[in-house]
Amino acid sequence: MEPVTHFLFGAVMGRAGLNCKTALATATLTLAAEAGDLDVFSRFGGSAFALNHHRGFTHSFLGVPLVAAVVVGFIYLIWRLRGHKTRNPNLPPRWGLLFAYACLAGLSHILLDFTTAYGVRPLWPFSERWISWDIVFIVEPVLLVVLVLGLVLPVLFSLINEEIGVRSKGPYAAPKGRLAATLALLAVFAYWGLCDYEHRRALAALQSHSYRGADPLRVSAYPYMTNPFRWHGVTETTNFFATMNVDSWAPEVDPEAQMQIRYKPEETPVSLAAKQTYLGRVYLSWAVYPLIEVEELAHDPVENGRAAYVVHFRDLRYQYPGRNARAVLGATVFLTRDLQVVEERFGMGRTATKTR
Repeated sequence: MEPVTHFLFGAVMGRAGLNCKTALATATLTLAAEAGDLDVFSRFGGSAFALNHHRGFTHSFLGVPLVAAVVVGFIYLIWRLRGHKTRNPNLPPRWGLLFAYACLAGLSHILLDFTTAYGVRPLWPFSERWISWDIVFIVEPVLLVVLVLGLVLPVLFSLINEEIGVRSKGPYAAPKGRLAATLALLAVFAYWGLCDYEHRRALAALQSHSYRGADPLRVSAYPYMTNPFRWHGVTETTNFFATMNVDSWAPEVDPEAQMQIRYKPEETPVSLAAKQTYLGRVYLSWAVYPLIEVEELAHDPVENGRAAYVVHFRDLRYQYPGRNARAVLGATVFLTRDLQVVEERFGMGRTATKTR
């Protein structure tokens, strides 16, 4: 998921009671909950390299304790620079427990990313297999609102209590906001439960449907933002892919009658050459419903003027109606007449490649 949800989830975990056992707990949990995205620095290696290493080591069970150690080391450095100061002098930091908290937050990062359609590789490097739950959008306003309320409401009630003269319990009282944070976490799990239930209904509707007389080989349903009853359905048959919206409340397949059929293209020497490139191999290992299209260029769009073919890679799980998935999460390979690589691009970025 996007970073804000990870940060908020870690902070709410701390406020739910973990901050009662050791100082610096909430800060550690907040940072460790997002630290898995340190793999963002792989972008300096190019877009194809970034795709290959995104949600790899830092999102694996093997990487969790190492990332947690980095976070705790950073927290320790800040603590030393601040002169060993904490909010509550009677509650010193317990570094072993903070490391355990950081590992827990790292696992929460994997869990939240698993709920999205992009997926994770938790068993990396022993297995490159991507897994995903496909139940929430990568930016989910419902979860953001719930987590923010879990943190903000106790502050608002505290200000109200001060205004009406409610006596404070003292500077060393137990941290406030535990109930609200706990309820926020329970609300997140409840929302996941609702989305999972509706997701299964959408899958069942897709599986029972016939597509131009063909039975489905496999089906998938991908979430829309905020609405757990509307899904982007993708079905594979022997000869084509079908994409359409699904109403899981009804349930009904293609309620707007806007189904799109995409026939599987035949393999050609050009498409096979594109698949064997570094970007092609990486993209196909990640894509769930890859569709490859070959275009012969009438002019040369690449600087060296040698490209004759452009091969587009798309993943139909991101081919939502009205969305340019080719530009956002698609890939492009430029080839010469003799099928040598000129350039490789993923999304809006590019990976320049020398011609062999």
